[in-house]
Amino acid sequence: MDFCLNKIDKLLKNHRSYDQNMNDLKRKLEYLNALKEDIELRMKVELHPSKKLKKQVHLWLGTVERINGEIQKLEQKVVKSSIIPRGFHIENVLKKKAEVEELLQQGKFDQGLVVNELTWIGQALATTTLVGKVAKSCMEEIWTCLMDDGIGKIGVWGMGGVGKTTIMKLINNQLLKETQKFNIVIWITVSKEMNISKIQKCISRAMGLTLPDDDDETIKAGMLNEKLTQKGRYVLILDDLWDKLSLEEVGIPKPSNGSKLVVTTRKLDVCRYLDCREVKMPTLLEQDARSLFLEKIGRNVLNYPDLLPIVESVVEQCAGLPLAIVTVASSMKGISNIHEWRNALNELSRPIKSVNGLDERVFQKLKFSYDHLEDERVQHCFLCCALYPEDWNISEFRLIELWIAEGLVEEMDSEQAEFDQGYTILNKLKNNCLLGNGESIGHVKLHDLVRDMALRLTSAKLHWLVRAGMQLQEIPHVREWSEDLETVSLMGSEFLQIPSEMSPPKCHMLTTLLLSNCLVAGIPDCFFEQMKGLKVLDLSRNFIRSLPSSISKLEALTVLLVRECPLLEKVPSFSKLEALKKFDLKGTKIKKLPHGMERLVNLNYFVLDEEEVPSGILSKFSCLRHLVVRNAFLKGEEIGELKKLEFFQIRFYALNELNTYVQALHGRRQLPSRYQIRVSHHKRMLFFGLNSEKTIELNGCEIYRAGVNFPSDLQQLNIVEGAIDIPDEEVFFPWFMATPNGVFSFLKEINIFDCQKIKKLFSCVWVLSNLQNLEVLRVWECYQVEEIIASEMELVEEEMGSSNSHTIQLLLPKLKILELWLLEHLESICSANKVMICDSLEKICVGYCPNLQRMPLYLPPLDDGQPSSPHSLKEIVISSEELWESMEWDHPNAKSLFKPFFTHRKPHWFASLSPHLADNNA
Repeated sequence: MDFCLNKIDKLLKNHRSYDQNMNDLKRKLEYLNALKEDIELRMKVELHPSKKLKKQVHLWLGTVERINGEIQKLEQKVVKSSIIPRGFHIENVLKKKAEVEELLQQGKFDQGLVVNELTWIGQALATTTLVGKVAKSCMEEIWTCLMDDGIGKIGVWGMGGVGKTTIMKLINNQLLKETQKFNIVIWITVSKEMNISKIQKCISRAMGLTLPDDDDETIKAGMLNEKLTQKGRYVLILDDLWDKLSLEEVGIPKPSNGSKLVVTTRKLDVCRYLDCREVKMPTLLEQDARSLFLEKIGRNVLNYPDLLPIVESVVEQCAGLPLAIVTVASSMKGISNIHEWRNALNELSRPIKSVNGLDERVFQKLKFSYDHLEDERVQHCFLCCALYPEDWNISEFRLIELWIAEGLVEEMDSEQAEFDQGYTILNKLKNNCLLGNGESIGHVKLHDLVRDMALRLTSAKLHWLVRAGMQLQEIPHVREWSEDLETVSLMGSEFLQIPSEMSPPKCHMLTTLLLSNCLVAGIPDCFFEQMKGLKVLDLSRNFIRSLPSSISKLEALTVLLVRECPLLEKVPSFSKLEALKKFDLKGTKIKKLPHGMERLVNLNYFVLDEEEVPSGILSKFSCLRHLVVRNAFLKGEEIGELKKLEFFQIRFYALNELNTYVQALHGRRQLPSRYQIRVSHHKRMLFFGLNSEKTIELNGCEIYRAGVNFPSDLQQLNIVEGAIDIPDEEVFFPWFMATPNGVFSFLKEINIFDCQKIKKLFSCVWVLSNLQNLEVLRVWECYQVEEIIASEMELVEEEMGSSNSHTIQLLLPKLKILELWLLEHLESICSANKVMICDSLEKICVGYCPNLQRMPLYLPPLDDGQPSSPHSLKEIVISSEELWESMEWDHPNAKSLFKPFFTHRKPHWFASLSPHLADNNA
């Protein structure tokens, strides 16, 4: 009796102290999450290509994520319990509080967050093939200078378009192999508008040094000088230096002890001012020029003897300049008519007037390619590329967005069709060598000479004001805003100021204003009052806190972009902006929709991060084709009413909303081409990456028999932390599906994480019927799973027409990745009389599955009877040597066959999911 009373007394005391301890835990967790945010900000500063995150930092971040989830689950469990039993949870609360306190101590990281990548000394650059004997000779001369410790400064000079940058990019990549000779190789593109401050910023970023914004250039120069000196033997390449530069003012020390400074420039004076060893980049020899021209145009032109003299003359007109040769050849590719060739020669030979410092020979050849675009819309699309700053890495997607906004792409019924047309135009510009590849996939660049030519053309025929990337400290004076202006681009002018006393520019003809990436802090309320015809306004990536009230009067506005304005929280009324078609609010602090939004009936593109979207508002936007709402819970019925929707990224609170949406699709011929649907009551990001165009993630959902409807074209399914009430004898797929057959015929990827109570994952018959297109299967931390593909002998034999004595083949022809981690009770992938035929398999990952013994992979026999591995196989990752040795294969020679593919390691995410198993060798 005393024992019971003591227990009750202890329970009551625990109950009384629960609230205080839970509040302490929440407060400390708040501090921990704030510390995590600070560390993530530090990571952005400290991480760059030569650094990698310390393992202890990665582990700490993962553990913080895990403990947040565990505390959230604990709170939910307590809420569901009755009043007295809350005392039973006190030990868990105290345990979590101790863990949080320990993480707060561990998270100081006084010694920094990153370590050096041992072999990294610089960034590799995209290159093209070197052409011609003189270019190779020039490259050898530059290399000899670089290897000579007695030469500190090298100046490569020659006219624009001759190939200086191409040679130096090749040399840059070759220098990266000289790890014994140099400690770091830094490449800086110095555009025409570059100033000392910008050069300092670029060099510091390449070295992982953060320069304070408020310090003057002299202090920054001292910091740079010290950092470069500490680096030891460095190579600093300044590409395309236009004017004389004081190394002292920038902070570049005089190269010594084997360090090098290399500049490329069009002016010999620049080389001499810097006291460089001069290396002249000559034009191509006649034979090399001819070979390059034929390479680009195709040697079939040699089949037309009458054309050859004209072709030779055209090559001669290109004056040995690779850029001119490539652009002209690309424009004439596929043309065999002698009249067109004669006309081309006449155009190239025609004298032109002064072109503001751009070499007239170069200008004429580049303009030839522009003229041969012929289609006026395509020409205008090309000119729009010049609205970006010089040497800008232009996103192809954003560029086509601009073309669509400008009305240069024909308006079509679908967004996809418009982008297809945009990419067709983009490829035409690439094929004519007016656009080159950018620094990363999906980006393009405009050669600075090609951009100069474009700007020259716009000044002659269009009413444009382009000051993009010119590092303006203040917006152009009102005098420059002439009344006939149609397009203004100031993008990339960092820290641009718009004086509050500035009179509103009188630009009634202005249709496009691009003010993105200007870090503008504020715009006067009256600024847009005299721009009644404005259609396209881009204010993205600025520090504005509110949109000026005069925007509410822009009745012609069709596109408004304010994406990535992190301080923006106030907008005026939108009730008069009925013409608006595209509105992007991504990355702002706006919590509620602007007043008058319900009147935007023409809206077809809408992106926002709001946490509240009033019920019924979205269904008014019947023209919507593109919708992204990241934080608000939406209604399945409303989304189902948007029949023109092509792409959407949204969140439902519960499965019934998903089911309502899917039911609304029945009988509809036109389905969305891309979607990402997340069903979850919390706001964490997608657990798994978005690898497919059509993805659904069920995160923390309660899942019941026949409880989920899916669209018939689903490609990726993620099920995370599911609360699944499934009987032991049932097989999860198809138990939980409302329509079990035929729905998953397009499915490419299945990810299952932390779903308990499931013992059998897939029905054998269901796999054969539904997963013939599956490419990725991941099952992680499902501790009760015993079998991946369940045995259903009678059904299988009936389906396959086989008997008990035969081996049943499970064909998964497209499966590339199979990952099974932390499945403590997993006994088999499939039963002993089944094998998996996976001819596309690239990667197998198995870890912490102590009861798994057999890998049922079919190994096709060779002519000599020996097994062969799938030709596509690249890697087998097993968590430990012991598991690898204990694993059984169906053929005695399989292990030796697969040994070259075997590696044992933990996946990068493992520590963040289950650190308590880090020492488990199973």
